[in-house]
Amino acid sequence: MSLREQINEDMKAAMKARESDRLAAIRLLQAALKQKEVDERITLSDADILGIIDKMVKQRKDSIELYKAGSRPDLVAKEEFELSVLATYMPQPLSEAEVLAAIDRVVAETGAQGAKDMGKVMNALRPMVAGRADMGKLSGLVKSRLG
Repeated sequence: MSLREQINEDMKAAMKARESDRLAAIRLLQAALKQKEVDERITLSDADILGIIDKMVKQRKDSIELYKAGSRPDLVAKEEFELSVLATYMPQPLSEAEVLAAIDRVVAETGAQGAKDMGKVMNALRPMVAGRADMGKLSGLVKSRLG
């Protein structure tokens, strides 16, 4: 079952169970997917959908931090719930050891020598770890490996 089909099935299940909060979160996701399809006139692949979900997860994390700073526990709870719904569609994150192994493999494949080759390494790594590792941490690990 594709990711799109899974999202549709989950929406139907949330409707039948009358889970309004879960249904609202899934509808937000579907609206984002539809917006991307309409804007770019394409049909989204699972990789594209994962990219959109990853972006939405980052937005929720940023919102949670801001709402905590603003003493808004009601909005924090709402964002955390949406984050938990979105997280169900993300693949299992890679462990630190798996990320380091992938970095070492790509560095060997590309023949990267120093920091000037960081772009080559990151471009080769990005599709391998998309949605499964934090790109900010990954960048730091690549930089330390090449430095």
